[in-house]
Amino acid sequence: MSTIKEVCQNIVVSKKINLKLAKRLRELRQKYDYTQEKLAELSGIDYKHLQLLESKKPCSAKIDTLEKLANAFNISISKLLDFK
Repeated sequence: MSTIKEVCQNIVVSKKINLKLAKRLRELRQKYDYTQEKLAELSGIDYKHLQLLESKKPCSAKIDTLEKLANAFNISISKLLDFK
């Protein structure tokens, strides 16, 4: 059973990852010259969901969503999650 401290630490880590993914998606869209609409179309992800992924308070992405995004950029999931 997790302690409250462990749960809170996991939430903080999750938020940091979500923010890093949001930044990475914006960087890749700019590199590929994709609008959010274009990326949504190419990935098959709902435009509103993509907006949430890139927002200042982003939601978490499921693995199938990450796969769709990586495929839209023609890169691997590991490259998508390369938060340098």
